[in-house]
Amino acid sequence: MNDPRQQIIDTCLALEARGLNQGTSGNLSVRADDKSIWVTPSGCSYDTLNPDDIVRVDLASGAWAKPARPTSELPFHLAIHRTRPDARAVVHTHSQHATAVACLRRPIPAVHYLVGLFGGPDIRCADYATFGTEALSQNLLTAFDNRRAALMANHGLVVLGQDLTQALALTHEAETLAKLYLQTLASGTPHILPDDEMQRVIERFRDFGYGPLSNTPDV
Repeated sequence: MNDPRQQIIDTCLALEARGLNQGTSGNLSVRADDKSIWVTPSGCSYDTLNPDDIVRVDLASGAWAKPARPTSELPFHLAIHRTRPDARAVVHTHSQHATAVACLRRPIPAVHYLVGLFGGPDIRCADYATFGTEALSQNLLTAFDNRRAALMANHGLVVLGQDLTQALALTHEAETLAKLYLQTLASGTPHILPDDEMQRVIERFRDFGYGPLSNTPDV
């Protein structure tokens, strides 16, 4: 199996190559084991990262041993990994269209059936709080209830995956849906799929590895 630290770096580079992130913005984490996570360091450009830069953080205490500091968004990574056993990987980006919807403080509604990949009839927008704070973590956990993605008001997008491959794919899909939603708003009034249809879609997506969701802590 590949080194999870290298998988994080490869995912960071893929995000940048796809135009989903840039510079030092955004951050990633993945489970190391039941007691710790690997997270991206603070303030490092993706193209300069090497495996030794990735920081291992204790899941219970939030402590780390390396001189390098983990991302300033460590609080919400810890909160997610502590409360979502279905989330083995977390990807946070400032992708253009998802962030634009977040700046409108709107959810992404069921403008397309693929919204169902994220577990419900919409991708919610978490209330605003200052980055890196426990308030933001709590707002995000509320928006994540039975969801695989959430916007953060005036901030960006966070996506959960069973692994980094799934989290990357879902990040790309969420950005595409955000772009589609903005385009439909600019062209007219989008027709939103009803909840009963979205429930049928969500059930069918279970056959593709996107269910069920769990909010039961495992640590």
